[in-house]
Amino acid sequence: MKKLLIIYTVLIGAFGIYFYYYQLSEKALQKSGPALLSASLDEKYVMVTFQAGIDYWRPAVKGFEDAAEKLGVSVEYRGAPQVDVYEQITVLEQVIARKPAGIAVSAVDSSRLNPTIKQALEAGIPVVLFDADAPDSGAASFLGTNNKEAGSAAAHKLAALMNRKGKTAVITAPGQLNLQERTEGFIQTIEQSYPNMSVAAIKDGQRDEMKAKQAVIDLLKEQPDIGGFFSTEANAGTGIAQAAKSLHKDVRIIGFDTHKQTLDLIKAGEIDATIAQGTREMGYRSLHFLVQLHQNPKYAVPERVNTNVTVVTEENVDAYYAW
Repeated sequence: MKKLLIIYTVLIGAFGIYFYYYQLSEKALQKSGPALLSASLDEKYVMVTFQAGIDYWRPAVKGFEDAAEKLGVSVEYRGAPQVDVYEQITVLEQVIARKPAGIAVSAVDSSRLNPTIKQALEAGIPVVLFDADAPDSGAASFLGTNNKEAGSAAAHKLAALMNRKGKTAVITAPGQLNLQERTEGFIQTIEQSYPNMSVAAIKDGQRDEMKAKQAVIDLLKEQPDIGGFFSTEANAGTGIAQAAKSLHKDVRIIGFDTHKQTLDLIKAGEIDATIAQGTREMGYRSLHFLVQLHQNPKYAVPERVNTNVTVVTEENVDAYYAW
């Protein structure tokens, strides 16, 4: 009996010592980790995009603002008015001149923004990229969709809608890395997984609804047997739907992103599905990374963060009207 009592006493004492040091280690981790990020409103962080004001950026900006409220810092949103690299360079240079605590950038061009981003880094301003990457810019991290996987998801969905056979086409825009990767992912999946399908054409919709519509009308007149389309961005998706309607063509359409017009067309049965990105998470985590880098320039943020995609159809479309 005494022997058992001694054993229990030793075990209880050991557990008590373990629990005490466990609590100490937890407190130490909290003090050294991201939980103690700065809470100064004097720190201004800026998000810079292109084509400012479109619905697509709203979740990303909301995530940036939500993170600012949580962390106790100030944020601002700036964007070039058009899809124009020179306009975005000008906006970015203006932001750099004000010496913010950090900048989150969605790059309209995968290479031509590099010198301006490096200018920010040389001035000691942390930069992270989100949504659209510039891999050789030197930015600390890229947060966004794995765009090849997104293109692959679109291909699988379109194949299911087309009973795994028939000709497809991609409507995209050149020069932007994320759109190129979506196209590559789509083509690769069709070629590798669906032997009775093909990608008959890749056309430039110029990120414009009416220009995409005309490109699709011209294409369907040349190749009327094309039965499915994938748009790598939102404007072309609505253009495809308009072209099909004007020609009275029954084609399957996969769009991209969750603009209200796209969601409305899904509800109306004129677009079959769209690929939704985790844009709020892009903005939210971008600010966390920037604050960490501002406090400690040597802080090791992840080089890439995949914010994933979901396929939106008429079954789940209502959930995406929240933004």
